Amino acid sequence: MSSPTAPAPASETSRRLSSDERREQIVRAAIAVFGARGYVGATTDEVAKAAGVSQPYVVRLFGSKESLFLAALNECLEILLSAFRAAVEDTTAEDPLQRRIGHAYVGLLEVRGLHQTLSHAFLLGAHPVIGPRARDGFARVWAFIRDAGFDPEAAREFLAEGMLITTMIGLRLVDDYDRDPRITEMFETCFPSKLAQVLEISPRGDDPW
Repeated sequence: MSSPTAPAPASETSRRLSSDERREQIVRAAIAVFGARGYVGATTDEVAKAAGVSQPYVVRLFGSKESLFLAALNECLEILLSAFRAAVEDTTAEDPLQRRIGHAYVGLLEVRGLHQTLSHAFLLGAHPVIGPRARDGFARVWAFIRDAGFDPEAAREFLAEGMLITTMIGLRLVDDYDRDPRITEMFETCFPSKLAQVLEISPRGDDPW
């Protein structure tokens, strides 16, 4: 299955991209690759191939894998909080706030690797550079949820369910949906109204990222 928002290789673009557009393309590719491989396992060469550019070009733009990961982490947080903000501001929706934000979180599966890149970042607390940025990012998400109107207990429950969903996606459990009753039950419980969408866009075990 192809990635829903995998960046198109440079050869597929119909015009020359600006430097800002090229940078965005590389960051999106980095999110996909870091999401699948983790910070340690990913390479700038894999990111370059995913973005359709040369590895020296990636290094020239970002300087190091660490800087590239920080750019990917920042982009993930901005996309996440922007989606949450849109859900909060959607006064036309009939669903309660918690469900709207939950649907926004699930909808971000369209951004391949986003949930897993955040998850990898949150495991790097001991890293001297990434750790502080990841801690601040996690605290920003908590603060947003609280400011949106969640009390501390509701915020805890929401983030706990989000971590469960992230784990399910990272494990690529979708491969065993309808084959393992435990996993089938898990998916049907976590995605009662979004199951078809999740089954369609979740990464599979044989996807490169």
